Amino acid sequence: MMNYSAEQAAPPPHGPAVTARDLTVVRGPRTVLRGLRFAVPRGRITGLLGPSGCGKTTLMRAVVGTQANVTGTLEVLGRPAGDAALRPRIGYVTQAPSVYTDLTVRQNLDYFAHVLRPGRDHREARHDAVTRAIADVDLTSHENALAGNLSGGQSSRVSLAVALLGTPELLVLDEPTVGLDPVLRRDLWNLFHTLADRGTTLLISSHVMDEAERCHRLLLMRAGRILAEDTPDALRARTATATAEEAFLHLVDEADSRQETLR
Repeated sequence: MMNYSAEQAAPPPHGPAVTARDLTVVRGPRTVLRGLRFAVPRGRITGLLGPSGCGKTTLMRAVVGTQANVTGTLEVLGRPAGDAALRPRIGYVTQAPSVYTDLTVRQNLDYFAHVLRPGRDHREARHDAVTRAIADVDLTSHENALAGNLSGGQSSRVSLAVALLGTPELLVLDEPTVGLDPVLRRDLWNLFHTLADRGTTLLISSHVMDEAERCHRLLLMRAGRILAEDTPDALRARTATATAEEAFLHLVDEADSRQETLR
């Protein structure tokens, strides 16, 4: 795979892919998301970064329309989040690989391709889509291997290939590189930039701060709130820090100081 940087991506198409205003999620006695306002630009990689438990997964579930008890306004690709018309336009990869362990890689993708495009008339299109998705995630040499015999990283790539079958406009990835070795992480990020260059919008969560440098734009979260929304360069300049991690910690200290002042 070629090496891509955030600066190499083509200009975004038009308008935000996701817009949130006063987005709130309450689960039992706990408010998980607290009045969020943000925008995710089209054709870019937006990193959703923050510590475990800060609300990243809940926010992603809200974007793809699977989260209950959502209030406020959340528009995705020009429609309300969860609208049935959005289903074929969004790819969603959860933290746990979603594959059938007793099927091969290609059989897994063939099955999901049939779900997306049933009928004999789509046979050739399904075959081409499966072959392309397997190549995109660099699993061509493993396409006949049982999914149950794959490594954790390979299983994650099969799940990603399933999400790519429908050539989604928006790809939502929940911590896709957790637990992967550095080489595989690099290769996946190269793929993410390739997809963005094709016009796909990616929303990628992570709690690994060095991955922030690979994104075009960042949403930094803590305790159900957005601490900052900007490019990595702008956040480093704003906080006079050298890395995204230092910028995040600076913003956390600022937020804590404001809370102390209000008490």
